[in-house]
Parts: sequence; C-alpha cells; structure tokens
Amino acid sequence: MRFAFAGIDFLGDVFETLIGKGWEPVKLFSRPCDGIYDFNEITVSRARGLRIPVQMARIAPVDLAGLKAIGCEALVVAGYPWLVKGWERYVPYAFNLHPSPLPDGRGPYPLFKAILDGLPEWGVTAHVLEPAFDTGAILTQKRFALGPQDTHDTLLSKCQMAAKELSARLAEDLPGLWRDARPQGPGTYWPRITQAERTINWAASVEDVLRRIRAFGSIEAFGQVDSRYIYIWEARGWRQAHGYRPGSLAHKHRKHLVVAAGDGFVQITGWSHYAPGPARGA
Repeated sequence: MRFAFAGIDFLGDVFETLIGKGWEPVKLFSRPCDGIYDFNEITVSRARGLRIPVQMARIAPVDLAGLKAIGCEALVVAGYPWLVKGWERYVPYAFNLHPSPLPDGRGPYPLFKAILDGLPEWGVTAHVLEPAFDTGAILTQKRFALGPQDTHDTLLSKCQMAAKELSARLAEDLPGLWRDARPQGPGTYWPRITQAERTINWAASVEDVLRRIRAFGSIEAFGQVDSRYIYIWEARGWRQAHGYRPGSLAHKHRKHLVVAAGDGFVQITGWSHYAPGPARGA
C-alpha cells in the first residue's frame, strides 16, 4: 500500500514498521523540533534516504490533492500536532496512532498524567481521523499494565513497542480493520500539562513527590530547594519524622541532594540547574 507518514521520531518506528511490512512510502510530513525533547532526525533521514519528499509545513488541502495525484492510499499520523481535515476526498484511509487507551486520555500528550494519576493500565490506539482530535472510530488497540515504579520513560517505551505491534496489524489487514472499526463513544480529554503540574510540592508525602518525578522522567520535574530552582529527573526517598521545613536541603554529598518532604526525605540523584528563559519540556 502506498502511504504518507505524518510524524516525528516519537513514534517513528511506525513508519519503519509499515515499510518493513511492504508498504511503499510516498511522502513524509514532519514538524520543527526543539532537539531537546522533540526529535525528527531519524525519520527525516530515513525519508531522504528513500528519496521521498519531506514537508515541514502543516498539511493543507493542496497537499492532500498532491497525495491523490501520486496514488497515495493511506495517510498515517503519529506524533503530528496539527489536525488534518477533509482527507476523505483524496485518500481511501487516514488514521492516527494515539498513546492512550481511547476513549480515555484524548489530548496532546497524556503520558505524564497516566503516571501522576497512578493508573494501573495504559495503552495505544489506532483510530480513524475525524474533524476533532482523537475521537475517530477505533481500528485496533493494545493495552498493557502500569506498575508503581513505571516512569515517563518506561511508559514511553511501552507505548512505542505497542505502536509497532499495532502498525504490523494495520499493515496486514487495514481494509478489514477499517470495516470493523468501532465508534469510541464518550471519553475524556486531557489538556497539555502545565508548569504548575510539573512543579514539586515538597509538603506532600514522599510517595507523591516521587510519583511526580517519575511522571516526567527525562522530561524533568521542576522544584525549589531552599532558594534554588532545579530540574529533577531521578530520585529515591524514605519516610522519616523530622523537623526540617519541606523543600529545605537536609543533606548534600557531592551532587546528591537530600531534600525534606512532608513525611520524610527525597534524595535527588539526577538534576540540573534552572536556566531562566523559554519553558522547557511540556
């Protein structure tokens, strides 16, 4: 099947899986990335190696018409921020791979909240593109368990592996899955995470603080230790009665910081200094 891919390295394995299953790529639609948390070098390099066009601007009707002109049969979206409308006139199939067990977790990037909420299960869904984000009929879905030690980074890997599995299913029987697609019904929409949600409340329990740090992983949580603001991606902790003010530095050894929490201490082993300027991460 001839297909166009819209996405970045976040779910770039989808692109590679479809190619491996014999699908023929005809164009890549990507987007500008910051090179810190968002990347597209691998996907763009792969597309250029295949000598197919690469477009960084948002997909417009003229682009969809161009896909029809070259016999494109499917538009595959994965990690693409712009809504694609009106594709029905130009390609037989258009679907999105979304990193949540739809209809729950609609929205731009629900992985953080899945960890913050301590959910026991998560998933990835392939759905038909609709005029509203993440609402189209479900083609196929993969669910998996989440544990108390999962972080943003382990969850991301689980989502990426599930997306490859779903891509293989779609490549093998897209017409059949399309025919049997089931409407989502009511669901939940999770907006983009805020800086406040990334910020650690040291007065909370050690368990809550560590969950917030795990929820952001290498994207980094944000916290104030005494008068210093830092980004945090790795920590451990323990419960212990103490007389420290929450958020104060109780102990330091080399780059390891022990910070007082509401009911114990958190030892920060992965952190960096806060640099004022444009917001980092989410």
